[in-house]
Amino acid sequence: MDAGPRIAVDAMGGDSGPPAIVAGVARACRRDSSLRFLILGDRKLVEAELGKHRVLERCATIVHTPEAIGPSEKPSQAIRRARTTSMGVAIGAVKDGQADAAVSAGNTGAMMAMSKLALRTMPGIDRPALAALLPTMGEQDCVMLDLGANTECDAQNLVQFAVMGSAYARTVLGVAKPRVKLLNIGTEELKGTDELKEAAGLLREAHFLAFRFDGFTEGDQLSRGNIDVVVTDGFSGNIALKTAEGTARFVTDLLRRAFKSSFRSKAGFALSRPALNLLKVHLDPNNHNGAVFLGLNGLVVKSHGGANPKGVANAIGVAARMVRNDIIRKIGEDLDNFRAHAFSEAAQ
Repeated sequence: MDAGPRIAVDAMGGDSGPPAIVAGVARACRRDSSLRFLILGDRKLVEAELGKHRVLERCATIVHTPEAIGPSEKPSQAIRRARTTSMGVAIGAVKDGQADAAVSAGNTGAMMAMSKLALRTMPGIDRPALAALLPTMGEQDCVMLDLGANTECDAQNLVQFAVMGSAYARTVLGVAKPRVKLLNIGTEELKGTDELKEAAGLLREAHFLAFRFDGFTEGDQLSRGNIDVVVTDGFSGNIALKTAEGTARFVTDLLRRAFKSSFRSKAGFALSRPALNLLKVHLDPNNHNGAVFLGLNGLVVKSHGGANPKGVANAIGVAARMVRNDIIRKIGEDLDNFRAHAFSEAAQ
């Protein structure tokens, strides 16, 4: 079997460190035996975990990096240690061609800063964006970006996010012409900031791109299943994401408490367990783990800090899928198309 994508994995990031990360790598390897891994971290700690997963003997190589980026470390400090930390070396492996993608559950700000410095942004992209899949009531998830990489965005940033998010949706969701909406405080054209209204105007005129702009959407519609790509600034996007995750936990905990309240409730739980298990699967963030930094000249995937081995494996799966579908080339083609039409219209 031909070797598949080579993934550099930061074993020291996340809440649980090497135990969860290495177990996740093993799980990903069992799912896809063609994958190859560089595992970055303290060799002693990583080897202790590798010994628990024989499957990794044939597909994983340890790169000793005793230093790690702390969860509260400032991006400016992290950049200075890029060559000696597990996260920095993982990203560097992508830059040097030793890996096709990097995965880390570590500090998001540090990860973005080091990724942008090492890989640089693609031509036509001012700022990279963090994109991920959100569960919906529809037949498939939706792509949302930006989820925290950029707290302030102008109209051009939002248009670029729409182009990148659409390419991501075509790759991950298999939608030929994704439905794109801008997150706003209302659906009326007159509502929202000047940046949102300007971006909407530009997107309405972009009929030549491989997506359909459907105007504005409000936060309560994100899970309805009638949107393929939701575009927003990182400040609003991160709040929306955390609110959705908190609501999911609230509903789950409320149901758990309700079913423990009496004997009759416990009997009801036994009868409704299949439906509740389905709900649990749908709301479990580990099943949707893996946010991608789009707009860089290389692939970097952010895993949730609290991800369990299943979540880590899913983040690795996202990285492998992006490599196999050549997402960077597709984004580049869409950006070239957008710039060519914009230049043509400006010349007229």
